[in-house]
Amino acid sequence: MLKFERTVIISDKIRGHIHQSLGIAEWLERLGGITVDPAIINIPDFTLFDRVLKLKLFVRGLEVHGGAYSREWLKSMGVRYRKYEPESTLFISAGSKAAPFCLALAKATKNKCAVVMTPSVLGTKSFDYAIVPKHDKPDPKAENVLTTLGAPNHIYIPTLKDVASHYFADKNLEGHKVIAVLVGGSDKNYSINSRWAKDVLSPLLEIKDAKFLITTSRRTGEGVEDTVAEIFSGCPSVELMFLYSKMPSQNSITAILGAATHVLVTEDSVSMVSEAVTAGFKVGLIRLPRITDPIKHMLGYGARRFDEFFAEMSENGLIEDFGAHVNFPRFMEAPEQKHGLGFNEAKRAAEWILSR
Repeated sequence: MLKFERTVIISDKIRGHIHQSLGIAEWLERLGGITVDPAIINIPDFTLFDRVLKLKLFVRGLEVHGGAYSREWLKSMGVRYRKYEPESTLFISAGSKAAPFCLALAKATKNKCAVVMTPSVLGTKSFDYAIVPKHDKPDPKAENVLTTLGAPNHIYIPTLKDVASHYFADKNLEGHKVIAVLVGGSDKNYSINSRWAKDVLSPLLEIKDAKFLITTSRRTGEGVEDTVAEIFSGCPSVELMFLYSKMPSQNSITAILGAATHVLVTEDSVSMVSEAVTAGFKVGLIRLPRITDPIKHMLGYGARRFDEFFAEMSENGLIEDFGAHVNFPRFMEAPEQKHGLGFNEAKRAAEWILSR
């Protein structure tokens, strides 16, 4: 008998995190008939007081205390929980901000909880299920932890072509090489600027007889987006140029992956790389300038920890690592770049949860 009948997603409003949770929930529904509750719980916006006291100090109490403490903590954060008490529910969250709410809701309602990635304060020990990427260095002996290579996600190959046909109904993409270029952005490990964009992305325009689908992310920044627009605007081969800062609600990675024959992704986004690999693509990995912290580098953290992830992806034939010398034309020679290996970490996570 299943331990739960439905899944409820806890969201920190970050697209990539929602898609990781949703991917697992949808596979639990496909494989186990467990309903995905359409009502996502969005965590509240935090004041400085909440962030320091309730999310850093008081959150530790969720690990050691029972349901009464969790109920009081949720009340203090303005989150309702009583509607979930009568039913058998699995709460799922991704990312550090949503994790305390996921754990508290499960404890408050005597249900189960699953976390994706390692929460910075709580860790994974208190969760019923933890789906953690290998580059987060999870405890290999922990029985409640599943180690993944990439990030689980919502990509489902059988629906990709239909989504793309609808989204690009007015475009002439059939019979062409369709190159998707997924540009991430700066964070604590990587730095993207306009000079980089001009030097690395401009040579794409030299590729003949191809269509381009260009998309940026929430971290790209308007300065780099302006450069991307400058490079590709007016080019008749560009069928889509999605700039996140201009239209954040109109992005459709699913449609882009459904229409593409080749996919290029910047190395800063494990989520985008994982989504493209899950869609069946051998991904062209574009390297970025790094922010080097000598201590982090020595300890194997920072950008260095992702090198092991990309090396394993490359060894398994899932990515083509361009390294310092990008060779777009060679990567585009084949009619398409697919790996055919059936890589899907969300499905594997759902199978693991169902087996326990």
